[in-house]
Amino acid sequence: MIWFKKYDLQELNDLRYNTAVEHLGINITEIGDNFLIGTMPVDNRTKQPVGILHGGASVLLAESLGSIASYMVLDSGKFRAVGLEINANHLRMVKDSYVTGKAIAVHIGKKTHVWSIEISDKDGKLACISRLTMAVIEV
Repeated sequence: MIWFKKYDLQELNDLRYNTAVEHLGINITEIGDNFLIGTMPVDNRTKQPVGILHGGASVLLAESLGSIASYMVLDSGKFRAVGLEINANHLRMVKDSYVTGKAIAVHIGKKTHVWSIEISDKDGKLACISRLTMAVIEV
């Protein structure tokens, strides 16, 4: 397990209050040994005017999952992780329901963390793949 301490889902979901994460309806749904999973609705908050999932909403989901995962790896009394770089390839449009993102640790170093985030539609088809690099800074 890569986490600094044991977290429960409620504790992580409490971090989202009064943030963009809450506004878009993102929920953390599973904690694995080296990954974090969350869902986001595809609705009026997350769609483009043409009625499909907005790429920016997918990126917000990806960065949220990776950021929360980096938070979980660190001693929050001593360190913070902030986004350094993110990219995303949008592979399939999603029109409704929800998407699920899975952030998997690629690299956990002293100064940087790298996460691979795969976002899939309700049928498990890959809709977006993203890579997030986090910079680790002292508090």
